[in-house]
Amino acid sequence: MSALRVLQKSLPISGALLIAAVALGGCSSQLADYTPTDAQAHPRDPSAYLPVHDLPPDRDQATIPPDQRAKIEAELAAARDRQSVAAKDAK
Repeated sequence: MSALRVLQKSLPISGALLIAAVALGGCSSQLADYTPTDAQAHPRDPSAYLPVHDLPPDRDQATIPPDQRAKIEAELAAARDRQSVAAKDAK
């Protein structure tokens, strides 16, 4: 048999398999709603979702003063530089 005839015979079969896979894939979303009998039921109440638009209360503590922030940034930059030197030495 030539390759063209093999392709012509397998094309309808592969097309049917593709259609079946798409059709069964559509059913899987409905199957996700079913749970086993011993599973705990999930509430379908919309109030169970987290409140998205509610903001947290204001903080009692003040933000970091600029001088402490500069000190922390300098320490982090020094640590980064030490690690980059150590990484170059390790290679």
